[in-house]
Amino acid sequence: MRTHTPFTCTLVLVTASLLGAAGCAGNDSGGDSAAAAPRTVKPVAGCGGGSWTDPADLAPDRKPARCDKGAPATRPLATKRKITVATGTLSAEYVAPLQVAVARGEFTKEGLDVELKVLPTPDALPLLAKGDVDAQWAAPEAAVMNGINGGFDIRWVAGNFSPDPTSKSGLWVRLKDGESADHVEMAGRKLGTMIGKGSVIAYPMDTSLKKHGGGLDRISFQQLGSADVLTALQNGGVDSAWLLDPIWRKVDGDKKYAFLGGQPVGEPLGGLLFGPTLLNKDPDAGVAFLRAYIRTVNTYFAGDYKSDPAFVAELAKLMKTDEATLRSTPSMRMDWEIRKGTTDRLQQAYADSGVSKGAPVPEDKAVDRVMYSEAVGHKL
Repeated sequence: MRTHTPFTCTLVLVTASLLGAAGCAGNDSGGDSAAAAPRTVKPVAGCGGGSWTDPADLAPDRKPARCDKGAPATRPLATKRKITVATGTLSAEYVAPLQVAVARGEFTKEGLDVELKVLPTPDALPLLAKGDVDAQWAAPEAAVMNGINGGFDIRWVAGNFSPDPTSKSGLWVRLKDGESADHVEMAGRKLGTMIGKGSVIAYPMDTSLKKHGGGLDRISFQQLGSADVLTALQNGGVDSAWLLDPIWRKVDGDKKYAFLGGQPVGEPLGGLLFGPTLLNKDPDAGVAFLRAYIRTVNTYFAGDYKSDPAFVAELAKLMKTDEATLRSTPSMRMDWEIRKGTTDRLQQAYADSGVSKGAPVPEDKAVDRVMYSEAVGHKL
């Protein structure tokens, strides 16, 4: 079990885009330099047995962990903290729980002033490692795993979602003459993606490509901005693309395109990454952040959240997307837990695509379930 060194101070953060330094008034305990006793985990009202599932359960129909609506209850920090979270986009649905938590004051209730800052993963990662941003809403991409191998104190601390079984979020291809969804020759094609072949989508994408004569080593990648992936697929800039909810709805039903496969059902591939500040210097703030995130999921995203027209309208406004398009896709299965072995499977895909460096990172050096388990009152 990972332990955390306490850090008692008012957290004052300045992002690298402004002054490039992080500071704090108070006494720095030295981060990882001193061992600390395990944190006390107490039962949490409204979070019973269903608030934790066995990480080894990989069943596609596994029900995600849930507490009661409004749980876990707030436990405001004595001193307000400013938290900066980097995210690659604010228009994707998987970011919606963070946006709702900000908009509805769930972070504020915990004594946190949270800023969501749009930064590409490659730019945000070194800032996270240095403490210039506190958290990253991303995934254990190849760059993250390589960074951990290189000494970055970063952990994947919470999941984000797994797709509804009826979702077509995933790999889409523009068909050539004579091709159909059942027969597409993927070898030699160009694929558009926000991250490149070091993305977590390499894992499910490799599976889909191999069914169609491809494979990560037989296609080329073009890295694009989140707003450009669909455009490049439609105008011929790329032959295929990984399209997220609800973007894929813009090509669904068009016979020029075919869906080849998506993320495994029941297995989140991304979520929240913490750097040294929230892992070691101020774990109280880290747990408070997770408590607000988990409460937001339980209160607003517990089931078919798109059955509420008013809430869909709110999400569309937050995401700056079309309400009808958002409503046309099934609700995601928001899931704060992390499955066992996901980082191993991801790293195998990175190795297959030639982007991993060094030996594979063991799960216990990449994943930390301590904080979300504390937030729901589960003793590891």
